[in-house]
Amino acid sequence: MVMADGRRHPERPIVAVGAVILDGDRVLLVKRGQEPLKGEWSLPGGAVEIGETLQAALTREVREETCLDIEVGPVVEVLDSIRRDADGRPEYHYIIIDYRCRVPDGGTTAAACGSDAADVRWVPVADLARYHVSIGRGRFCSSRLRSRS
Repeated sequence: MVMADGRRHPERPIVAVGAVILDGDRVLLVKRGQEPLKGEWSLPGGAVEIGETLQAALTREVREETCLDIEVGPVVEVLDSIRRDADGRPEYHYIIIDYRCRVPDGGTTAAACGSDAADVRWVPVADLARYHVSIGRGRFCSSRLRSRS
C-alpha cells in the first residue's frame, strides 16, 4: 500500500535533508510526529519538494518542525536510511544530506514545537545516547563538538 505522497514503498529513494544545529554544547532534536520514525528523536529535517533547493528545503523543514530560522552551512554527512517492512521490502528509503546549521547572530534559540514534530528540545551532546538519535548521528554531533575546540 502506497501513501498518497509516495513516501511509503517508493519506486526510488527520496532525497531528504537534516540540520545539525549546535548551540554551545547542545544540539537541537525533534521527536517525529509522523512516519517514518514517528515518536523517535532525530535531527530536524525532511524531504525535498519538487522545484526546491536543498538549502530551501532545510530552512522550510526546520521552521515547520521547530519554528526557528537558521543559517545553512556546509554538508557534514550523506547517508542512507532504509527501513524495511515485515516482508523485507523497503518501506521507506531516503538519501539524507545533513548540513551544519546555526541560529543567526541575534536570532532566538527558543525552539517551539511546530506542525511536523511531537516535541522539540535542545539536548546536551553528552546526553544524546539517552535519546537514541537515529542513524548514528549522535556520534557525529559528539565528534563535531570535540573538533571545534
